[in-house]
Amino acid sequence: MSAVITNEQLNQFQEDGFCIVKNVIPQELIERLRGECQRFIKEKDDEMDRKGVEVDEINHKGKRYFIALRYKDSKTMQDLIFGKEMEQITRKILGDDVFLFLEQYVVKAADKGMTFSWHQDSGYLDFEHKPYLSIWCPLDDVTEENGTVYLLPYKEAGTDHRIDHVLQEGTNDKIGYFGDNPGVPAVLNAGDVALFSSTCFHRSGSNKTNKSRRVLLIQYSSEPILKSTGEPLYWAEPFVKAGENVNAFV
Repeated sequence: MSAVITNEQLNQFQEDGFCIVKNVIPQELIERLRGECQRFIKEKDDEMDRKGVEVDEINHKGKRYFIALRYKDSKTMQDLIFGKEMEQITRKILGDDVFLFLEQYVVKAADKGMTFSWHQDSGYLDFEHKPYLSIWCPLDDVTEENGTVYLLPYKEAGTDHRIDHVLQEGTNDKIGYFGDNPGVPAVLNAGDVALFSSTCFHRSGSNKTNKSRRVLLIQYSSEPILKSTGEPLYWAEPFVKAGENVNAFV
């Protein structure tokens, strides 16, 4: 298997909590993922219409979407999530046992001011857990203008551990960093990916352009992440076991 992530990128991930990898996802697959994203947005809009609401958890109709737990309904998503590129990346960072934890489309609509505040992905879990890996896959070219992600190196955040977050009224965002460091913007083309630990602080700006900014966020863990009941919090789908791809969707 050809190297998708280099040793230098792995070292940066371990030191800073994140790294950028170029040209990971084929453009043909990007096109199919865009189509699936639009299908799921329409379903979410229809659901909010039935409920008679404009805000559903952290989804804001026509402005910002977080559409999760849908990969079993999409062969296209399975092709990426359990494909050779993700296998190589996850094994390099997590080791020879990998589980799919969560996947979600994250969309900022055109000309909308919604931002997403400084947080760790682990800040949304209110129990102790082993840090997991987030792979941020833009389906559109992303810049500071259309609301890309900003990443805060561990040394500048002052920690590489999970800290408690505060709930922000109005947006339902959780916030864990209140400093004035702007972070490092991830300026990427569709097909590039940003890799970051669940303990790496990140945020995103507003989309000031006339086109949507669509991202597929995929999260993997080296062991199942379980609730106190012993049930998986989201998924605990086996992907790699003892270095072998064991996923049933491949």
